[in-house]
Amino acid sequence: MLSISALNFALAQEHAADHDHHATHEHHDDDHHGCACHDHHEETFEPAATAFHHIGDANAFHVFGNIYIPLPCILYAPEQGLSFFMSSKFGKMDAHGTAKKAVNRYVMVDGSVMRVANIKFPADEVTIECVNHKTVQVKGKEVDKYEVVYSGECYPLDKPSTLDGGVLGGGITSFYDFSVTKNVFTMLLTFLLLFLLFRAAVKGYETRRGQAPKGIQSFLEPIFVFIRDEVAVPFLGHKYEKYLPFLMSIFFFILGLNLVGQIPFFPGSGNVTGNLAVTMALALFTFFVTNLSGNRHYWEHTLWMPGVPALLKVLILTPVEIMGLFIKPLTLMLRLFANITGGHIVMVIFVGLIFIFGQSGANLGGGIVGTLMAVPLTMFMMALELLVALVQAFVFCILTASYIGAAIEEPHHH
Repeated sequence: MLSISALNFALAQEHAADHDHHATHEHHDDDHHGCACHDHHEETFEPAATAFHHIGDANAFHVFGNIYIPLPCILYAPEQGLSFFMSSKFGKMDAHGTAKKAVNRYVMVDGSVMRVANIKFPADEVTIECVNHKTVQVKGKEVDKYEVVYSGECYPLDKPSTLDGGVLGGGITSFYDFSVTKNVFTMLLTFLLLFLLFRAAVKGYETRRGQAPKGIQSFLEPIFVFIRDEVAVPFLGHKYEKYLPFLMSIFFFILGLNLVGQIPFFPGSGNVTGNLAVTMALALFTFFVTNLSGNRHYWEHTLWMPGVPALLKVLILTPVEIMGLFIKPLTLMLRLFANITGGHIVMVIFVGLIFIFGQSGANLGGGIVGTLMAVPLTMFMMALELLVALVQAFVFCILTASYIGAAIEEPHHH
């Protein structure tokens, strides 16, 4: 119940901020574009938009309600050079993560750093009037555009650069963001916690040599033995010791990230394994370890299967096998991302039932009905997410072991 209350409070704070005098999340037509802050119009609660806001990455760590922990901002613009400062320098952020100060032409919008590329904008620290958000049509598609209002003039903002080639709506802009975001912070925190746990277990084995496990040893040893005996040995055979550190690292790192993301007091905490870049990096580790470990038998059956007609190999089997080399890590990436992200979104949407039925506080009876529906559904999803955290770490680990096992398998002679 405490976790539900924390999440309810966070959403209430965020929705209440929609009635303040700013236009960060307004959609306007080009006809209404002007060098002033747009008037705010009352909006309906949007559960999907709120959910994506909570699970998205940001340059500040959203703890509770309207509280943000500052993180280091490391920004580079070719004509301006490197800028390094804490995100608190942007000033106090509202519930959406938008601040009122510009630093070296950088501003904080929706928890992410954007930049004013216009050289007429002051290069020092200044207070802006507001941030305008509008939707424009570009080649038949709706594109979000942001601008800051300063001294009665509007300055367009460049979004952060992304190396997606425009596939996901990003691309290279006027600056590069190397900041420690909340996902990076969560990964470092998880790494530290895992290091301390395993270090404590190692010290336990050193001081209690030959004795029964105790404390953290008794917690970690069954998990370690299970992965070794039920995953590594069956799939890798006598070569399992070579790949056991990699499998254990994959399993415990994913499990740690999943569990840290379940902490109920941090409704805006890092959703690391729900980030495609992170799951892609993990899948690439599996891809390279698997294919660099592949023996002659593996590559022979992948590129040129013996005993099969050449025409069939060239037209069907070899292309399919080559595609499979890339499809395997792709499925690893998408499976982990989809399961973790889906669970977080569903939980926030369930809590959003309170605001939907209560009409954002206008209907007390509807709010009570929404609460009675949201609390048990969210508690059920939180329990289910704990199971998903364990299952997805295990699935990623066992599939990795199976791919490596197939790559190092010795040929069977009949």
